[in-house]
Amino acid sequence: MVSWPGPFPDVPADIPPPMTASRRPPNAPAAAPREASYSISELAAEFALTTRAIRFYEDEGLLAPRRQRQARIYGERERTRIKLILRGKRLGLSLIEIREILDLHDAREGDRRQLLRFLEALDHRRAQLEVQRADIEALLSEIGSIERDCRRRLREATAERAATTSPRPARGPSAARAGSRESDGHRG
Repeated sequence: MVSWPGPFPDVPADIPPPMTASRRPPNAPAAAPREASYSISELAAEFALTTRAIRFYEDEGLLAPRRQRQARIYGERERTRIKLILRGKRLGLSLIEIREILDLHDAREGDRRQLLRFLEALDHRRAQLEVQRADIEALLSEIGSIERDCRRRLREATAERAATTSPRPARGPSAARAGSRESDGHRG
């Protein structure tokens, strides 16, 4: 047995002192670092989402947290996928397109295939936006034309009303009373 020097005079020399450091032997490989884990509430707060939205993405197969009893435990993979989902949504990609891109990433078939699919999705979205921009420009032009017509008609109506409305002579109090009796059917 090995004798351990130290401040334990009551303990026999053949019993090692308590270990306060790592229990791993000095030549053993280091343990893999633990993967970060997140609760659904933490991810919801970080990405300004509702927990319901995160569960929806899970139901759609975009996220796959591990379970610990009833709790969902999200790892770095799910956190990254939420970032990519939100980026895809900002670009106007459908959930189907986002899923395809995420699936290519998980398949580990190489970045080239994923990038080609992503470029396809971007081209498709750009074409959609170009059509929408043309529609918006046409609508804005139509609105401008209608607005100009309304303003012209308003000016004409205002000018016509001003021309047909002639200033009436001012009446005094006795003329006003007489006029009101005449309209009531009385003559004074």
